[in-house]
Amino acid sequence: MRASSIGRRDQGQVTIEFLGMTPLIILTLVLMWQFVLLGYTYTLAGNAADEAVHAATVAEPGERLGACQAAGLDKLPGAWTGTVDCNTADGYVTADVHLEVPVLFPGSIGFPFTVDGHAGAVEEAK
Repeated sequence: MRASSIGRRDQGQVTIEFLGMTPLIILTLVLMWQFVLLGYTYTLAGNAADEAVHAATVAEPGERLGACQAAGLDKLPGAWTGTVDCNTADGYVTADVHLEVPVLFPGSIGFPFTVDGHAGAVEEAK
């Protein structure tokens, strides 16, 4: 067998191997992107809870719950949907934010579970 015929049998092998690995590479990138969205949603939930509690502590006593809920949803990007639950008791304000984690594209469908953020602070005296 000649040396030139041995080299010709391997032509295209790298292309075939790369094409075989392409689905695995794409799946890895998709999973990494989904984990980025999950982490960003946790960050948004925590920040929204902090903003909600801060707004409630500086608001008038009769307007605390409304200010809390409005501030919690105000800072969220339009693609993230969720709810804000605010409570006041014994001079302490708490906010719980529940956000849906989007699947691949913010603003599209969400996973059937929520990411929760929680914050609390003492009411400011007026």
